[in-house]
Amino acid sequence: MARSLDGLVLSPVADQAPGQVGTRTRFTYHERDGRIWAEYEGGDVVRGHLVGTRTADTLDFRYVQLKQDGTTSSGHCVSTVGACPDGRVRLDERWEWESQEGSGTSVVEELIS
Repeated sequence: MARSLDGLVLSPVADQAPGQVGTRTRFTYHERDGRIWAEYEGGDVVRGHLVGTRTADTLDFRYVQLKQDGTTSSGHCVSTVGACPDGRVRLDERWEWESQEGSGTSVVEELIS
């Protein structure tokens, strides 16, 4: 199993469609006893939260976010925890909106401060 996500800051490696997370979005993860949660913001997202579980290297969570235009959206994501060649944490994500149409994939990687 990859190392703990607790206290790590991650960011997408590419922008998604307008109104969604992008390279300016920062996720601060927390992890304890198989539970994960994060706060995120940046770019088109004013504030977002995710909450879920971790089993081995699989994260399963729901997310909700407030966007710059004042609208909210929510969805479900399953991520696989892995590592970049340099050892940073990488999440390969499959997500689907529940509050609107749409689904896709994304990659987020640990930022080094």
